[in-house]
Amino acid sequence: MIIQNLPWLEPHKALLRSAWEANRFAPALLIHEARGAGGDVLALWSAQFVLCTNRLRAPCGECVACRRVANLQHPDLIVLQPIEESKQIRIEQVRDLSAELALTSHQGGYKVAIVSPADVLNRAAANAFLKTLEEPTPRTLLILVVTQPSRLPATVLSRCQRMVVRAPAREEALAWLRALRSDADWNAALDTLGDAPLLAAQSDPKTLIEFARETRSVLEEARRGRIDPVATAERWARTDLALRLLCIENWLTDRIRGHFADANFSVEVHGAAHLQRGTQTPTICRLFNLTDAAQELKAALDAPINRALALESLLRQLAAGSGS
Repeated sequence: MIIQNLPWLEPHKALLRSAWEANRFAPALLIHEARGAGGDVLALWSAQFVLCTNRLRAPCGECVACRRVANLQHPDLIVLQPIEESKQIRIEQVRDLSAELALTSHQGGYKVAIVSPADVLNRAAANAFLKTLEEPTPRTLLILVVTQPSRLPATVLSRCQRMVVRAPAREEALAWLRALRSDADWNAALDTLGDAPLLAAQSDPKTLIEFARETRSVLEEARRGRIDPVATAERWARTDLALRLLCIENWLTDRIRGHFADANFSVEVHGAAHLQRGTQTPTICRLFNLTDAAQELKAALDAPINRALALESLLRQLAAGSGS
């Protein structure tokens, strides 16, 4: 994680400064970020703010403490993330964190723990972390970064001060990205990823755009019944499936918007067990059902599922409405 100058985070930084000055700085902060909006950046800035040795200009970004935080090497900063190939933060990691927080700080000031993404704490780990929240040690700052806070127990959420980091406006995101690299088609990249500038900055825009173009091309062929669902699903399952599903969602969303823009489509709902093939009436319902299926598959990526089989089912549903 590299601390960047993200203009849309300035109001959040100002709120944290005000809370510090008013002696209302919460011991536990939950940063609810839109995907790719900079929650981790704000978490690191907060760590710099409390650990900086230059209190009049904190975070100064120049002192040894600030530089160590930026490099994730400060002895009083602990970052808790999934280990290696694991998709969860486990109870053993939380127990080690609690033991570390119970020790005296190396620099004689704050100790900071960043849990990111906190919404992948498994049930046992979340329950263990709750004990740390209930009995925080003095001069300790706990920061949880989440995109889906509903995956955390309500008891954990209730003990944190929540700060919402929304996605920046498209023009603001484009201005920031163009300052990083002016020759890329960032607008098309954001059309694929959504307004997630940090994710776009970590990608190759040309590769991303080609990935989305190839996905859309195959989906157009699929809805006409011109692809082999089995072979396509097996090939797609070996790629970045989360990004592939995002491209599928975007394609479906564009088709839904297209139908709503068409004054001639019908919203009549039929009670048949299966939607009839080749009719215009149920098209919009099918598209919504397909969108739900894509979102459910994306939510299940952490589970041990047969990805190729799930993709094949999605493509067959799409092909079942050929011509719509």
